[in-house]
Amino acid sequence: MSDQDLVVSTVREILAGHEPTQLTPDRRWDAELWADLAEAGLTGVGLPEEAGGSGGELADAVAVVATLAAGAGAVPVAEQLLVAAPAVLAAGLELPPVDQPLSVSVAGAVRVEDGRLTGTATDVAWAGVVHWLAVVAAGPDGDVLALVDVSGLEATHAANLAGEPRGSYVLDGVPAQVGPLPADLRARYALARAVQLSAAAETVLAWTVQYAGERVQFGRPLAKFQGIQMQLAQMAGEVTAVTALVDAAVQRLDRGEPVELAAAAAKVRAGAAVDVVARQAHQVHGAIGFTQEHRLHHLTKRMWSWRDEAGNELTWARVLGAAVAGEDPWPVLTGLV
Repeated sequence: MSDQDLVVSTVREILAGHEPTQLTPDRRWDAELWADLAEAGLTGVGLPEEAGGSGGELADAVAVVATLAAGAGAVPVAEQLLVAAPAVLAAGLELPPVDQPLSVSVAGAVRVEDGRLTGTATDVAWAGVVHWLAVVAAGPDGDVLALVDVSGLEATHAANLAGEPRGSYVLDGVPAQVGPLPADLRARYALARAVQLSAAAETVLAWTVQYAGERVQFGRPLAKFQGIQMQLAQMAGEVTAVTALVDAAVQRLDRGEPVELAAAAAKVRAGAAVDVVARQAHQVHGAIGFTQEHRLHHLTKRMWSWRDEAGNELTWARVLGAAVAGEDPWPVLTGLV
């Protein structure tokens, strides 16, 4: 068993003890799941040991994030492992303890002056849950990355469709560490969401294939009907395309190559796949798939939410369009896979 297989196996074992639940204003995350992940060292995977992480490769961190996404784990691991923590280290700032959740804010109007932040950080994933926040802030000479302790600050209680907190923080002269803004921060954020979307879509496909094979209608399994077979094939095609682009973007990031266009392609394709995969899954499952008791909604609600976060398809399609404007688009786009 490889190290990555061991990581995935460990995450799955921990997830097995934490059934997905409907998030509410009173239960905004799975604190018990986070505690178990932190105890196992999984909230620091892919981060260097000398900085306080657990070591390992980028692929290990991606595997943790993907496994948690497939299991509807309500914890800020994607934000911490793939976005905020790498940005903090790239900016030369001190990484907070990895057992204290860390998120990122790339939206809002925040300014930094003399090491203090003023303004509002908006659309913060897991606002009110995280202890630390990496914030894109406007400085005298351009945008910078600021790291701030938000454990004592109040956050608004906004949430996405799945109930995951997406609130705001008002920063009124809050002290922060400040460093240069990593150029790939927004692309990393988009790629993190694409990783989650890919894993969720793959799981939804597997559930739908299983259900179609077990559910008997008019004397035979649903999977024997040509219309259902076409739906499953269409879902499989979408999942395969997303997986290929996400894997290519992750490999490019791992090699230290520019990742913006690859992340843009992955996020656009993952977002586009949501409509097909989620819709067809609910159609095949029928009424049972819409009930609160069924597992399907835990992932489809997240997919509908994640597609619009960290930049939707239009946002990143514009990035791709700008890159190929005046160029032959074919070699540019095919070079991303």
